[in-house]
Amino acid sequence: MSVFSCVSPIDGEVVASRPFASAAEIESAVAEAKAAQKLWRAKSLADRAVLCTAFIEAMLSMEADIVPELARQMGRPVRYGAGELKGFAERGHHMIAIAPEALAPVVPAEKPGFERFIAREPLGLVFTIAPWNYPYLTAVNSIIPALMAGNAVLLKHAAQTLLVGERFQTAADKAGFPKGLLRNLALSHEQTVQIIAARHVDMVCFTGSVEAGRVIERAASGNFIGVGLELGGKDPAYVRADANLDHAVETLVDGAFFNSGQSCCGIERIYVHEALYDAFVEGAVALTKTYVLGSPMDASTTLGPMVKPSAAAFVRGQIAEAVAAGAKAHLDPAAFPANQEGSAYLAPQILTGVDHSMSVMRDESFGPVVGIMKVSSDAEAIALMNDSPFGLTAAIWSEDPVAAHAIASQIEAGTVFLNRCDYLDPALAWTGVKDTGRGVTLSSLGYEHLTRAKSYHFRLSTKD
Repeated sequence: MSVFSCVSPIDGEVVASRPFASAAEIESAVAEAKAAQKLWRAKSLADRAVLCTAFIEAMLSMEADIVPELARQMGRPVRYGAGELKGFAERGHHMIAIAPEALAPVVPAEKPGFERFIAREPLGLVFTIAPWNYPYLTAVNSIIPALMAGNAVLLKHAAQTLLVGERFQTAADKAGFPKGLLRNLALSHEQTVQIIAARHVDMVCFTGSVEAGRVIERAASGNFIGVGLELGGKDPAYVRADANLDHAVETLVDGAFFNSGQSCCGIERIYVHEALYDAFVEGAVALTKTYVLGSPMDASTTLGPMVKPSAAAFVRGQIAEAVAAGAKAHLDPAAFPANQEGSAYLAPQILTGVDHSMSVMRDESFGPVVGIMKVSSDAEAIALMNDSPFGLTAAIWSEDPVAAHAIASQIEAGTVFLNRCDYLDPALAWTGVKDTGRGVTLSSLGYEHLTRAKSYHFRLSTKD
């Protein structure tokens, strides 16, 4: 029997090990989910809302255990753990609240003698494949709306956060979901692909790497099932000459280094107008020096380890390559005693003198490093921001909303922020362009990807 383990980035100890699901278990889970879905779709939207709300509350009731458990699994400091559950609840409650309107029939103009409308019907079985970096937030984006729309859900969580998948199962059971409606499965990559290729599911919602996204698309090819992909980013920020400097420094440093930079919408490259450049760099370096790198179990820690030593080694390599090519590193790793070669603990770093020939400005880092470049105009900033194969979010710092609108309209990204970053508003569509993927979660548009349109065209009488 094949077994997989979650190895803690804190100390290399095994947090938990689980066997992969057997072929019989997978077959049973799919059959139970499809049977449960037939009963679930017949429930009223109000009844679904009651149980989905109970599911959220059941998850929140486990906060005291979840926060340290999450730190052990993927390294986020305990001081921030409750924030993810807060966001989990915010998104879940919002999608429940908007469901009646989002799922309401679309009724065209009245036509005498006819009844016409477009219904939103569930797809059937939704397969959510969730990542480790925001394991509750990313999963809830598809799970709650899928359930509210009348679907059943299979959940495959990342091995690094395997206990999170089990928390979802526990919350579903506590809430009283019908047996099999939400099922967490411990799956290998090969089993995941087989489930998709065999057309056991009707929709795949995946968050992860570009290459893994390509594998999923190939598995789904020819099966005529929906695929939603959020595949990463190299998200840029632009600080205009009229920006509030202190606010820009504070929010962008947080946007670059929160969660040790392991956020698909974290800030990875910053372009600053020459009028503010020197002051911005000075402020960003000073603020970053106040970060405390250490064990995520310590309440004083503000920067935990990366998810694994190999991830930290990749970022170390990007930094070394950039410095060798002429970039300047502004922070001394020795000032962060927990920083250690070969470990998952990596000191934050700010680089200047960078350009787009360097990996650190081109390839997704997913770690605590950010490059800063000086620009002389909006046009130069726009060109540099768009010079990327990714397009998840972009952020502008300016006190001029008119100028910001003009810039935002030219930026190739799914979301453009003004004077903030690294945040998902559940009322807005979460989507990306280019290699970041395709599809939409959250907002009313998210429901469109978890339902199918069915038109009703009734002639009410044949006597005339």
